[in-house]
Amino acid sequence: MKIPSFYFGTRKKVMEKASIYQEKEEFKEAHWILKNANAGKPYEFSFEMADFPNIRIKNIGNLEETGLTFENNRIYGIPMTNNLYHLDLEFFHTEDHDTIDHKRVQLLVNVDPKDLWKNIPSDKTADFYKEDEVSLKGKFLDKKIVVASKRGRSHAHEGKFREDDFAVNELPADWNIISVSDGAGSAKAAREGSRIAAVSINDFFSSLEILDKIEKNIQLIYSSEHSETEQNESWQQVVRLLYEGVLSVHNTLEKKAVENNFSINDLHATLIFALAKKFSFGYVILTFGVGDCPINLINPDFSEVKLLNPMDVGEFSGGTRFITMKEIFNDHIASRFRITCVKDFSHLVLMTDGIYDPKFLTENKLENTESWTTFFNDLNGDNEDHAKVDFINDAEIDQQLLNWTDFWSRGNHDDRTLAIIY
Repeated sequence: MKIPSFYFGTRKKVMEKASIYQEKEEFKEAHWILKNANAGKPYEFSFEMADFPNIRIKNIGNLEETGLTFENNRIYGIPMTNNLYHLDLEFFHTEDHDTIDHKRVQLLVNVDPKDLWKNIPSDKTADFYKEDEVSLKGKFLDKKIVVASKRGRSHAHEGKFREDDFAVNELPADWNIISVSDGAGSAKAAREGSRIAAVSINDFFSSLEILDKIEKNIQLIYSSEHSETEQNESWQQVVRLLYEGVLSVHNTLEKKAVENNFSINDLHATLIFALAKKFSFGYVILTFGVGDCPINLINPDFSEVKLLNPMDVGEFSGGTRFITMKEIFNDHIASRFRITCVKDFSHLVLMTDGIYDPKFLTENKLENTESWTTFFNDLNGDNEDHAKVDFINDAEIDQQLLNWTDFWSRGNHDDRTLAIIY
């Protein structure tokens, strides 16, 4: 008996439908695991469709709730709220465009760790009030300067004050000075101690008489017409004048403690500063440091980095020292001063441990060029937040640096102050 031709056509259609049905069922049963997202962070996930060449994802239902976008088998964007989202994949077979099927997948958006920290404003009516964050941009010698100082999360969470501080001044006779101070967390008036330390050292060197004495001795140090003995005497004279400035800071803090009827220990603060001028023979940078805040000088081609101050670091928090401590004014204090002369430099950087600890981890990395390359790549946007500090188009550089200092680093929530001369 001859089989009618329509039978074969019908059988073929049945087999095609069965094949389409099987491919769609296999896609439905496939175990899709979307990688977890983090709230506030860029996210991307691509569906690998190589095993399903005839399946096309048309849309993803409920995706709009996440703040993400679907396009060309890719989910991308920045989810803003943490949650477990149930997403509905709408798909079809290439041989059956009109029939839309559905597949349920889950996307977990983790909470942004930053959101777990409160940001309680500090009390504006309290004694020694200071702003929770502040930034500055301007000129420094024939270069530029940007500074940002931000209250740490640990202080913001409890509504406490920013204990870091800084001061920048143009001085007579073309001198400039930048000072940075970090108030001790255990000292009840540390925020005022750091302010006084930074401001008073700058005030001391605002005297033209003192600067003239320093300059005359600097000229002798770097003059080939004078003997080594004369140069050494001039070096000692400069250090003596720097010492007088540092001692005046201690005395100012001591006076402040007496006026307010509390111990000078209540004003515990570190202090670093760089007093600088450009001479015909190069930039002269006079530095001092007490505490665990570094001053670094980077040469023009980024091949050498110098640490311009000693670091008072220890295994425990008690390893640091403060300008309020009388014992730092001993026979070894001369080692805290540096006189540096360079033809040029690319960056002069001062920072508190709120930056140093998470970004450099250990003291020995402070003179490691690779560590500094990584640090400036970070500033250039190579970070989780894609926060960029633009040193070329720098119209908004002060706000950019302030935004950058909000980076997340687990276990590092101290105040952060960073000053960069470039």
